Amino acid sequence: MDIFTTEIIKDSLVALGDEMFNAMVRTSMSPIIYETTDFAVGATDAKGNLLAQGNGVTAFLATLDTAVQSCLEHYPNPGDIEPGDVIITNSPYHGGGTHLSDVVIILPVFFEGELVAFTVNKAHWTEVGGAQPGSVSTCATEIYQEGLHFKFLKLYNSGEINQSLVGLIEANVRLPESTLGDMHAGVAAARVGAKRIEELIKKYNKSQVLYAMDELLDYGERMTQAELLKLPQGEYQAESVVEEDGLGNGPFTIRVKVTIADGRMKVDYTGTDPQAEGPINCSYTGLVTGARCLFKAVTNSDIPANGGCFRALDIICPPGTVVSAQSPAPVSLYYEPLIAAIDVMWQALAPVVPDRLPAGHQRSVGATFISGEHPDNGELFVMGEPLVGGWGASAGQDGDSGQFCCANGETFNIPAELFENRYGVQIQQYAFHNEDGGAGEFRGGKGVVLDYEVTADVAYLTYAASQTVTRPWAMQGGQQGSNNYALILRKDGSEERHHMCTTVPVEKGEVIRLYTGTGGGFGEPSRRPAEKVVADIKNGYITAEQAQRDYGFEPQQEGFSG
Repeated sequence: MDIFTTEIIKDSLVALGDEMFNAMVRTSMSPIIYETTDFAVGATDAKGNLLAQGNGVTAFLATLDTAVQSCLEHYPNPGDIEPGDVIITNSPYHGGGTHLSDVVIILPVFFEGELVAFTVNKAHWTEVGGAQPGSVSTCATEIYQEGLHFKFLKLYNSGEINQSLVGLIEANVRLPESTLGDMHAGVAAARVGAKRIEELIKKYNKSQVLYAMDELLDYGERMTQAELLKLPQGEYQAESVVEEDGLGNGPFTIRVKVTIADGRMKVDYTGTDPQAEGPINCSYTGLVTGARCLFKAVTNSDIPANGGCFRALDIICPPGTVVSAQSPAPVSLYYEPLIAAIDVMWQALAPVVPDRLPAGHQRSVGATFISGEHPDNGELFVMGEPLVGGWGASAGQDGDSGQFCCANGETFNIPAELFENRYGVQIQQYAFHNEDGGAGEFRGGKGVVLDYEVTADVAYLTYAASQTVTRPWAMQGGQQGSNNYALILRKDGSEERHHMCTTVPVEKGEVIRLYTGTGGGFGEPSRRPAEKVVADIKNGYITAEQAQRDYGFEPQQEGFSG
């Protein structure tokens, strides 16, 4: 087979991920999907090896192929999966699982009766039932409280939709129209990918396409191993904590030892604390995706992600830890220990690859859920949104400001105009704050302060963050960053500070104020040029008092009168 045809087919397989991504954006009904893009799409070969993944949530990097592999384990016999089938799952304790809100749609692709590939969509549904609106809780003690649990069920059977399953979903979620709309959008996106694979086979024939699939995986492996050999060989260790589990327990320590040798990387989380009583747990699948994220960052992030890229990565963790939780542990807030698992691996490697990894960032999704009755129509609204914050500085440049955490990837915030129209709140402030933290020769990126004024008679806040006591780590003498937290500004002038809370009532006219962390600094603050300190003061990133205290900046001596 000639190399040119192989390359065309490989590029076509990568491109179908982008087309599936666009189909999902255009057909979904929830802002968390079509605006925030809290989803991922992709394709695997018939064995479940990841071929391509579209933009979207970075933390779903291990959950598309492992979902297909688990699906094959649930349907192991010939004829168990047939043309026209569509499988749905959200099981956290099997491949593809994160928490119940992240629902996977799997579509097997057949050609002339032979299974040749799968297309996959994984998206955050705003509602999957459970005890609280938005299906996320900081006080759950078992998974049964967190929503509907689909364990590799057939949504379509030989082309016929499973009306009983659809009826069960419709009857058990608070927003049935948008939930079912997002479900059908996921199927539509998967069908777009399947159509493109079928067209490729018809154009180039089956054997050539299957050969190109294998070549794509082998290429990912070769290129990644070449990058691994450039990294400093040795063992590197770090540890960090997630402060609490939502029920007052904690902190929970996450430990890692990273070994780079002989063209392989081993990441060992042995020694991490046991799983929590509250929902600050992550399954092993989530841990795998976290390790893959950082592994990709330090090898070659320009190579499109596929299963071959991760053949040289070994991930070890005993079962039953806070990052390898076992059923029926609650996992609503899985993303916080997941990000901590990425961050601790990041912290271990950053000193030896400072050209590839900056200092620590806000390290939290800061997921915020607000629900209530809309003041204009009395209908239930449920808002779910991640928060942006500051990334750490690196050798040669300041950290990025107002970015999503490392697990979110190609995601976006919801525009204020849409937000205020759909939900019973108004945005009164959205700005970079000047809280202490992040000073350095190169300054950490700034976190934000965001004010939601409640316009509904009453709204209910569910909020969860980590790095609320610990701070983003710094490098080379820089200053640690700042914390994540939420305030409720009451009518009587009092303030309530929250790190984790579930359905706290907030009355009309009261304000929910959210702070996100500033990233860690890089280098001694005294070495920051005076003109950059002046610019930081003028931009409102720091105060004159902070400049004097942290940088030794004397306004009079520098001729600064502002």
